[in-house]
Amino acid sequence: MGKYKHILVAVDGSQEAKTAFKKAMELADEYQAALTIAHIIDTRTFATVEHYDRAVVARAEGYGQDLLDKYAEEAKGAGLTNVTTVLDFGSPKVKIPKDIARKTKTDLIITGATGLNAVERIFIGSVSEAMPDRQMRCSHRTDCEPQDQVQA
Repeated sequence: MGKYKHILVAVDGSQEAKTAFKKAMELADEYQAALTIAHIIDTRTFATVEHYDRAVVARAEGYGQDLLDKYAEEAKGAGLTNVTTVLDFGSPKVKIPKDIARKTKTDLIITGATGLNAVERIFIGSVSEAMPDRQMRCSHRTDCEPQDQVQA
């Protein structure tokens, strides 16, 4: 494994994302790499909300910022010094590998196996499924919970 300089981890509040975040922190510490923690508010989830009801969007934005703040505090508490967060809107499977990773010059993206339930995966897909993309210019790692820890 080569030396990583910038690691990007996608978080969504799921247990899978927490597992990915823990691995991202370990690797950032091991390689003294910068760590970017990203949360993308999936605008596809607002498709049925008439004209993007501002209250719903504001709640989603507040949740995302709180989530990022919590993870950034944990990373800094673990001794990481180069930690940034990104809160954005759009399709996570487009924004993470094709926008944020390029802007931050990321050389490793870490995601959880999936933060979605089976029905959501069928209709909108997951970020981890979208990552093996020929246009990516970095490595990708999907972290999973051991089978005996996965909750039904």
